[in-house]
Amino acid sequence: IIPTILFVIFSSFSIRQETRYMLLGNALLSDLIYLLFYALLSALNAAHVHLPKEACVLLLFLLLVVYCGGLFTAAAIVLDAYVAILFPLRYVAILPPSRTRKIILLLWMCAGAFPGIFFLVLLSIHSFAPCVLEMCSVPVILMLTLNGTNSVKLCFWLSTTVIFLFLSLIFCCYAILYFKTKQSGIWKSICSRASVTFLMHNTVLLFHFFPLLALFVESFLCIKVAIRQQTGIWISLAVCNFLLILPKVLFPFLYGLRYREISASLKSIVRGKHIHLVS
Repeated sequence: IIPTILFVIFSSFSIRQETRYMLLGNALLSDLIYLLFYALLSALNAAHVHLPKEACVLLLFLLLVVYCGGLFTAAAIVLDAYVAILFPLRYVAILPPSRTRKIILLLWMCAGAFPGIFFLVLLSIHSFAPCVLEMCSVPVILMLTLNGTNSVKLCFWLSTTVIFLFLSLIFCCYAILYFKTKQSGIWKSICSRASVTFLMHNTVLLFHFFPLLALFVESFLCIKVAIRQQTGIWISLAVCNFLLILPKVLFPFLYGLRYREISASLKSIVRGKHIHLVS
């Protein structure tokens, strides 16, 4: 469904000129690249293909870049909705298409800089132990990171804290939007479009918090209980193969298909008819 929604966004000039659709397309593109890279890495591990150290580091770096790109874009989507609802008359002046393109470029620069600093710090202190592994597996590397040296743990927890702060920013914006619009009457019906959209957005946000919660539990078990390696691998497998993937699977259905223009274009593609939307 992600390539189909991306095709609808980029094939229509009017759709791809709107800020919300540009941000949505960027988020979906980040999720698609992440899923492709992770599937490639899992397929190589299943086929027992041993990657060189440089290739393993490059794949891990790209995975972290596209994950951060999707996360930062999700925060930008919420800020876009915040500006559109609270400043409707000034929205076009605040976020024109040209400024949105610059924001997307800035998001990718930040997404590349954040893991770049992380990897450079690890390489400078010569503590990047996962590089010497024969199996370039994200769950294995995650488990070894939680049981690694203090410098590796510090870099990991700083990264996790930054991700947690971004998710908290998204949640705060949703809460502010709710209280600002509480008296407008759009929340009276539980089945109203605003209520359903708000619920779906918070569902995706909740699924983004689950991996962090699982990592906190795993780190607590590693420190206090000294869990076995096999238990740590199972927890890491659940985080990487299920909890991190689930919000990316739900995102195109809960976000993309909620937009009338995209759903109408998809229906026209399925039916083989071209329709003209009237705003």
